[in-house]
Amino acid sequence: MLLALDIIFADPAVCDRVVASGAINAQNISHLYDVPSEGVQIIPYKAVYAIKITMPRKVISGDILDDDIYGCQQHLPLADLQVFSEEERE
Repeated sequence: MLLALDIIFADPAVCDRVVASGAINAQNISHLYDVPSEGVQIIPYKAVYAIKITMPRKVISGDILDDDIYGCQQHLPLADLQVFSEEERE
């Protein structure tokens, strides 16, 4: 019962900066998705400019309480994650 999120970058330099920032880590994902940090895995795939995040699902896919069978709508909490400082954004 895992949910997988893939973050794919068009620019390898941006991917490298995001990975190097350390902002995408088990503790932050745990907080954003309300799951135990022990079950969160962050896997950078620098060769294809991507980061895979896996975490436990709260309910099994297809369960009557599941509101997103494929996990397609689970990217939104990532929008609250600040990856770069204000100075870097300018």
